[in-house]
Amino acid sequence: MFSEHVQSRSAQQAATRQKVLAAAERLFRAQGFKATTIRQIAAEANVSTGTVMAAGEKDALLVSIFENWITSVHTSRHTEPAPSPTTATTEDVLRLFEPFVGYFALDSELSREYLAILVRGTHESVIFRDLALALLGELETVLARSALPSSQVGQGARTIYLAYLGLLMTAASGAIAMQEAAEQLRQTIEFVITHPQGNR
Repeated sequence: MFSEHVQSRSAQQAATRQKVLAAAERLFRAQGFKATTIRQIAAEANVSTGTVMAAGEKDALLVSIFENWITSVHTSRHTEPAPSPTTATTEDVLRLFEPFVGYFALDSELSREYLAILVRGTHESVIFRDLALALLGELETVLARSALPSSQVGQGARTIYLAYLGLLMTAASGAIAMQEAAEQLRQTIEFVITHPQGNR
């Protein structure tokens, strides 16, 4: 009985948190991150400001919004059918990044805010831990089917992942367009796959 009560309370808290995050995202996208207040988020979610603050202040809410979406992409990939046994190409590797590049391109201003929070280091982010491991694992799976020697698959995955992060940060700063970042990522992937390092 006690355990059921704890579970239902926990489920209710999770549902309230999702409601707050959904309200915050709607407002962030409609009127901008800086213009949105905690009070507006509370009104939009039909909860108290204290409930919003329990879910996190604005920076924390934005980090959660992005990372929940990124997590859902990785989770959905575990339910997809296994890839064909054919040799993987640059396009196959690039497809791993398409959802992320598309999502960041949806609202470049909001993406810049999210990445600026990460750069400041004021909030812990799973994008550099759990989500990084998930993406590295996916990269290694695809690169294992490429022309890259098996001994270089791990190194190749790390090289591509770090290039992706660097290009994402550069695009978010406004230095290059997201499309240009995607093209440079394609070139990096192609280089990694087609220029394996010789044995040392």
